[in-house]
Amino acid sequence: MITIIGAGKVGGDAALFSALKQLDDQILLLDIAEGLPQGEAMDINHMLSEQGIDVEVKGSNNYEDMKGSNIVVVVAGAGRKPGMTRMDLLKINAGVVKDVVGNIKKYADDSLIIPVTNPLDPMAYITFKTSGFERNRVFGMGGMLDLSRFKQFIHEATNSPRKEIDALVIGEHGENMLPLTRLAKIDGKSLPDILSQEKLNNIFTSTKNVAAEVIKLKGATVHAPGNAISAMIDNVVNSKKQVMPVSTYLDGEYGHSDVSIGVPAVLGKNGVEEIIQLELNDSEKDWFEKGVKSVKDAISGINV
Repeated sequence: MITIIGAGKVGGDAALFSALKQLDDQILLLDIAEGLPQGEAMDINHMLSEQGIDVEVKGSNNYEDMKGSNIVVVVAGAGRKPGMTRMDLLKINAGVVKDVVGNIKKYADDSLIIPVTNPLDPMAYITFKTSGFERNRVFGMGGMLDLSRFKQFIHEATNSPRKEIDALVIGEHGENMLPLTRLAKIDGKSLPDILSQEKLNNIFTSTKNVAAEVIKLKGATVHAPGNAISAMIDNVVNSKKQVMPVSTYLDGEYGHSDVSIGVPAVLGKNGVEEIIQLELNDSEKDWFEKGVKSVKDAISGINV
């Protein structure tokens, strides 16, 4: 069973996309708001019936119903409002995530946990520390969402088919994220060989800033994060062994320890099965270091 804690727009979309991909025959939407997860589950099940998809989505306000979950996604917490940064949510959401993880330990202690709540990297760290799980079992969704935006800007700049774009975003899921323009490729061709440095810089900046623009225009980001969550679950459930950017706990990788931040990792049935260490140039190292410092500064003020 897949459990998604937080039945708001992102949680609902994550359940929907996971059901459409038939990643499990049971999906639980869990939320403290009475009626919300039940209504969301009904709505999704009605659509699944029309599609002929035999996945049962259930809504609940009872943590005990997550017993037996293989994967637990944590979306619970306050979302960004227009004008807010992800870090503005730190104190608001830290307590929420600690409480949620305490219930995961109680009722689903064999599960893998995918934190989604912002600010993502500090919440991934809190989840890891609070759960006491092995580090491979906790991996946050941030880089996959950033990557979807990065690929879209590459697509717009080059008019290339989306399926031919190979790219990666690492570092903090926030103002210090690192879209790796130098390593991006289109149908095997290096992106810097196709676009000018000015256009590469524009893509870099746009990827970092676009979430705030979407939030300003429609109030929240929904479909892209919901799909990113389901893509990670798909990789785990079907043990695809694909390399995906995830926020995971570092223990010496990239020269850092005791911090959770976005790095490329091989995902499989055991969660993070390998962390891929890229050779970064000096500029990229600087951006990565900024992200590490930002996350460490954030978690230094939290008791875990």
